[in-house]
Amino acid sequence: MKIGIYGGTFNPPHLGHLEAARAAIEILGLDKLLMIPDAVPPHKDLPAGTPGPEHRLAMSEKMADALLLPETVEVSPVELEREGRSYTADTLEAVHREYPGAELWLLMGTDMFLTLHLWREPGKILDLAGICAFGRTEQDGEGVFAPQREYLQKTFPGARITTITLPGLVDISSTRLRELLARGEGGEYLHPAVYGYILMNGLYGASADLKHLDIPRLRACSYSMVMQKRVRHIRGTEEEAVRLARRWGADETHARRAGILHDCTKYLELDEQLAICGQHGVELDELERRAVKLLHSKTGACIARHVFGEPDEVYSAIFWHTTAKADMTALEKIIYVADYMEPNRDFPGVERLRELAYQDLDRALLLGVETTIQEMKDRNLPVHKNTLQAQAWLRERGVTIEG
Repeated sequence: MKIGIYGGTFNPPHLGHLEAARAAIEILGLDKLLMIPDAVPPHKDLPAGTPGPEHRLAMSEKMADALLLPETVEVSPVELEREGRSYTADTLEAVHREYPGAELWLLMGTDMFLTLHLWREPGKILDLAGICAFGRTEQDGEGVFAPQREYLQKTFPGARITTITLPGLVDISSTRLRELLARGEGGEYLHPAVYGYILMNGLYGASADLKHLDIPRLRACSYSMVMQKRVRHIRGTEEEAVRLARRWGADETHARRAGILHDCTKYLELDEQLAICGQHGVELDELERRAVKLLHSKTGACIARHVFGEPDEVYSAIFWHTTAKADMTALEKIIYVADYMEPNRDFPGVERLRELAYQDLDRALLLGVETTIQEMKDRNLPVHKNTLQAQAWLRERGVTIEG
């Protein structure tokens, strides 16, 4: 088993870290990559205003999730849980104990590589792990790497060292990035989920007004609340909702913002969903209280209204996008249908639904509702009363799928 160890303060983790991790997995052929945030780095104290360890761990987890390799990439709190400074030799020993017999590779940037011989117990480090050093610019080439590589291999016989220059990596210091964030800038250097987490938690002085976010920042906040694998669906729903709004004369901005936020609470546990509903006075029936899949539309609507300041139209469109209901507005229909048939969806009948969505919105809505009813019956699961009422309302108005 080949394991990469990627440590750092990750204060904050940025796109350069992300792409270096991705490159290491590919170039070294890693079976596992451990990202390990430092508690207290040996060579310097953390700067004033550094977020607490729980935030740096959470941001690192967002970055790891962005790689979409859950079986390979893992964030380890081993250094955050250990008292004192975070010495690499100690961490490598801990990883070696957990994975005896594994081939370890320590990942680092150019500056760290050039000072490796000055670290605590460099001989032990080089005995326990190979070194993979990444250069971020054209200047970080053989002219820089070769003398240090030759010195280390001569001083520590048997040292395994790989040096790679990846000039496409984001080249920004964490100090500079923190300065930009404090001025309300710098989001382009961060993965959206990490940036959204920073905005949501007011880290690094990034004091965004959550109730008046522009579209890119709203997306970032939404993406920070879900697993990365969900983002393609959210983005697909957003864009489909805008196209449908344009086709049927609904407010495109409302459609876009509802699409962005419609699944923002998708991954909350049942108790968290119930707590949000209780906090905001959302009445629930018996089925909703035990079926967590029915709740994210309601709690997502609450977050849209109370955290992000969205208007009633956006609130209701998100609120009804799971069950539907009788007497739906155009925007409510659009979000329900867009969620059902966005481009990443793939199930029998989805192409027919896509055709109907641009021919007759009510017929598309009915097809979605009746597909849901049949699916629930096939699985011997109860159908929510609002879904049945939506079907009856459409049928009473003479809507049919045929024809």
